[in-house]
Amino acid sequence: MSTRDDIIWHLDREFTSPIRDPLWKHIYLSPGLMKVIDSPDFQQLHRIKQLGPSYLVYPGATHTRLNHSFGVFHLARRIIRALLSFESCTWLSTDGVKAFLCAAMLHDVGHFPYAHSLKELPLRDHEALTGSIISSSPLREIIKDEVGTDPELAAAIVDLSRPDGGNDEIAFFRHILSGTLDPDKLDYLNRDAYFCGVPYGIQDIDFAISRMRPYGKEGLAIDITGISAIEHILFSKYLMYRAVYWHRTVRVATAMIKKALLMALSEGVLRPEELYGLDDELFFSRLAGIDYPPFELINRVPNRELYRVVWDSPYHEAEHRNLTSLDARFAAEARIAQALSGHGISIRPEEVIIDIPEDISFEVTIPVVQDDDVVDYMDSGTVFTRQVVEDFTRTLRRIRLILSPRAADRAVDPAGLITQR
Repeated sequence: MSTRDDIIWHLDREFTSPIRDPLWKHIYLSPGLMKVIDSPDFQQLHRIKQLGPSYLVYPGATHTRLNHSFGVFHLARRIIRALLSFESCTWLSTDGVKAFLCAAMLHDVGHFPYAHSLKELPLRDHEALTGSIISSSPLREIIKDEVGTDPELAAAIVDLSRPDGGNDEIAFFRHILSGTLDPDKLDYLNRDAYFCGVPYGIQDIDFAISRMRPYGKEGLAIDITGISAIEHILFSKYLMYRAVYWHRTVRVATAMIKKALLMALSEGVLRPEELYGLDDELFFSRLAGIDYPPFELINRVPNRELYRVVWDSPYHEAEHRNLTSLDARFAAEARIAQALSGHGISIRPEEVIIDIPEDISFEVTIPVVQDDDVVDYMDSGTVFTRQVVEDFTRTLRRIRLILSPRAADRAVDPAGLITQR
């Protein structure tokens, strides 16, 4: 039996234990992966909401990182199986595929609590934390003894900071797990839309996977007839950011948590290591035991006692670029707090927040195959030209001034507070 046939046999015959999923229905696991999901590190994902404070806007958005991880694994298995239907896909090994499926299942075990509220903080990347967890007990032994593959290989697929050691399979699987048509994106767009009750993220997964082609050891390509699948993903991503991920209320709640944590880290109240390995419940309980006034911002979020947006404007690079630096933003917030103080009222620094979403890209780099020709996606005739992609980003990104209720009552000229130097 060839290696390719051995992998196909493994994918088709050894995944016999069903997990019921509301989105993909039955997801089948191998005996080894059943041991993986029983591990404490994986089970902790039950207690981390996929979308953090989004439930304040969409009450159904209480699905977890564990739900999502099952979906990513499921789609990763389907993608690899589809690529193996091409006889040209001969460079993969059984060990490599097993490691890739472990990486897909475990890609979020190092994720921080409360979704992306901890972005921009001076912390290790959650992918690096994931790699460390995979390489440590008990997952290391489970992957080696029960799944039958190298845990270091799985860790390297997730954690891009680890050297690939010249292993072409690692590079290939990294492209599959994190790319334009990756299983992570295909699951979270569909899953988040499903649980939020919105139609924007729903994808034609069967069609998208059927248009994928192996592209040497560099990942995958898309058949020319699959251009519409990528267009659908790009527009869905835009709509989900606009309606869900960067909803104004979600941004306020996220910004409040982030501001309190940034202050605590900068003042030495917290050490970065204290935020690793937490789920949502542990996150709130850990901070509740610390006497630090700015943590009141975090305590307000679950009760929807949110600060007010007093100024909201499209982000302009030339005008607002200086505020993308955390230090510059802190200084501007302190200046605004001082400007709002007076007449016996002192506005504290934590009562002023300038929120600027991180830069995101809708740029697509995936080969498009038509007969014997290969072109880049952006040159394939898609409606998503580079100008359209830039317009998407510009439309989504907004800068907001968020104040506590009593500070908001004193903000007579909010725009002037931002533009002052």
